[in-house]
Amino acid sequence: MKNIKLIEVSSEIGAGTRGASLGIEAIKIAAMDFMSNFFIHFPSEKIPHENKLLFEPIESPFAKRIKGVQLMYEKISKSVADSLKNNFFPVVLSGDHCTAGATIAGIKLAKPKSKVGVIWIDAHADLHTPYTTPSGNMHGMPLAVAIGEDNKECAVHELDEETKKYWDKLKSIGKNTSKILPEDIVFISLRDFEKEEKYLIDKYNIKVVTTKEVRSKGPENIVRSVIRYLDDCTDIYVSFDVDSLDSSISKGTGTPVGNGLKEREAEDLISKFMQNRKICCFEITEVNPTLDKENLMAEIAFNILQRSVNVLMMN
Repeated sequence: MKNIKLIEVSSEIGAGTRGASLGIEAIKIAAMDFMSNFFIHFPSEKIPHENKLLFEPIESPFAKRIKGVQLMYEKISKSVADSLKNNFFPVVLSGDHCTAGATIAGIKLAKPKSKVGVIWIDAHADLHTPYTTPSGNMHGMPLAVAIGEDNKECAVHELDEETKKYWDKLKSIGKNTSKILPEDIVFISLRDFEKEEKYLIDKYNIKVVTTKEVRSKGPENIVRSVIRYLDDCTDIYVSFDVDSLDSSISKGTGTPVGNGLKEREAEDLISKFMQNRKICCFEITEVNPTLDKENLMAEIAFNILQRSVNVLMMN
């Protein structure tokens, strides 16, 4: 049985669409609507955010609000590291996905000798860098931060010195520049990415499990093969972006994409991953109730969260 700790990160400074900072409260409302007392069961920590930067001019167009992101990384990585050192299993509820790089840094801070694997359940690769980004939104960059990648081979932007300095700071949080190896990443339901990200996926031969594979092989077989693929990793982090779900049910998120997972497929996948003892951290991100109807996205996210934590509690 694992001791669960909830880490709440209601930041949305990495997103391009407003409203993700309300996602955690929307999930809590969903819990109340289901008459669940889930959120009073576990200790929780709220990370102070930098959302005030949304009202200030953007200084780095190719890494928007990067100074605030760097401050968030420091706080989140420390919280995740402290939780793990105190024998808690961190369940991170985050507004936008940009802070996932800090979660990975925190795991590495707590377990410096560990070989960390990442299961990234997301429609997007999030492998852009300030040199390649089409939007400047930092929720498209957390995995590039985690592998310490600039991807200058595909650069389309010339960076100013200040942006370079903060990008290098981000990559070095948690002491090492590279927290994980690219070959220790597994994408599930990835289907929307740019050629610059495809270049890195091909360069490092990163494993991609498509929605079609999940459907044809079934969640249980997929989980078995992914865990086998990550066999030499000592710890595994699971990051679930709700836009991995099909756009017909994921309207309450900033970047919905068609041909995604069904709710039951995602729920089965994640709960089966949680049965594995190497899983050390779980994150749910990108619920945006301002884009939703009747809080459906948050209700789905809560169902997945509750089932996953129930499995952790039994292990």
